[in-house]
Amino acid sequence: MKHPENLRYTASHEWVRAEQDGTLTIGITEHAQDALGDLVFIELPAVGRKLAAEEACVVVESVKAASDVYAPVAGEVVAVNSAVVEAPADLNKDPYAAWLFRIRPAAKFDPATLLDAAAYEKGLT
Repeated sequence: MKHPENLRYTASHEWVRAEQDGTLTIGITEHAQDALGDLVFIELPAVGRKLAAEEACVVVESVKAASDVYAPVAGEVVAVNSAVVEAPADLNKDPYAAWLFRIRPAAKFDPATLLDAAAYEKGLT
């Protein structure tokens, strides 16, 4: 399993991409998607919702189980990817292209506080 070097990761299997406008795009890792299996339902947070760091804010359900996705930082949801709600299987095809939501951090955020690809992969073994 390869994890893109340009992303940062959480121990709870979210990937994070820092955007030019200061927002963060959040998705689930290939490892999480693989563990869940075929996704059949996704519930995203409402745009405008304020989240605490590590707050459960997305539900992903597969034929095997349901799982929460957590906010990596405190902030406000500024966008959601409604396309994955309509086609949850897109996450199975490419979890790094099928993002879930974007958040504007409540405070200055340093991506280096999250795991890089090598550290994330090391934690999987």
